[in-house]
Amino acid sequence: MTENERHVVPNNERGGWDVVAPGSSRASSHHDTQADAIARGREIVGNAGGGELRIHGRDGHIRDSDTIAPGNDPNPPRDRR
Repeated sequence: MTENERHVVPNNERGGWDVVAPGSSRASSHHDTQADAIARGREIVGNAGGGELRIHGRDGHIRDSDTIAPGNDPNPPRDRR
């Protein structure tokens, strides 16, 4: 786990999407759409000095990962989307 990491995960009880820190009992924020949760997650990680944002699909599996500056992307040439 990196020092500053957040996950965008589906909220099965309330619907929508949550931005959560690993090991936290509460969500940092809740959103109706995944796009809104991703934008807020990037903002939270960026304000904290950079790190990793892990984006989960509806099935709960990680489908994407984003390094937020000034985080350290271990393979920058391979990170093409």
